[in-house]
Amino acid sequence: MRAITLTFAALIVLTGCTAERVVNTGEWATDTSSTAAQAAPAAPPLPPTNPALLANGRDFAQNTAGRSAYYFSTPSGRWQCAILPGDMAGCGGTTDALAITGAPETVPDADGQQTPPNAIVVGPQGDARFAAVDAAAFAPPSPATVLPFNRTLAVARFRCNLQESKGVSCLSEASGKGFTFSADGFDLHYSEVPLDAP
Repeated sequence: MRAITLTFAALIVLTGCTAERVVNTGEWATDTSSTAAQAAPAAPPLPPTNPALLANGRDFAQNTAGRSAYYFSTPSGRWQCAILPGDMAGCGGTTDALAITGAPETVPDADGQQTPPNAIVVGPQGDARFAAVDAAAFAPPSPATVLPFNRTLAVARFRCNLQESKGVSCLSEASGKGFTFSADGFDLHYSEVPLDAP
């Protein structure tokens, strides 16, 4: 009987020592209180992505002011986009005007003043929207790498892709919210590259 008790005690100790550790890197703030867990809605399921169609994030990474960010441009050079970890994913035009059919004429800027939008963005939480952001937000220190058609750049809990038939699309993986746009119009929903795309 004593051997069974000692064996059982040893198993309990080993189980406690070999449990998987969870490391919080601090990239995303986490509130572990029970009220926060009850109040926060679960993110909707994300659309599947074909791993063969993923772009290599390292090819798009640049460092600005000690912070890594991911920049890409469209093949036409008309749109400049960025994924700013922990902050947003978005795109702006390479000219002063954001020429997207149906876009609002003005939006509130950081000071609450109405100004023409120069970007379409999605943050970690909240709806995608047109915004007036600092023009430097989407300007990389070096020329941005072109994101090829039917490839998805998935980094820092954001995804962006480019489809010839739909335009640029970006998504917050935390909220499931996103946008799709081209010069011809926009939709405040993400559009994933088809799984069987070339």
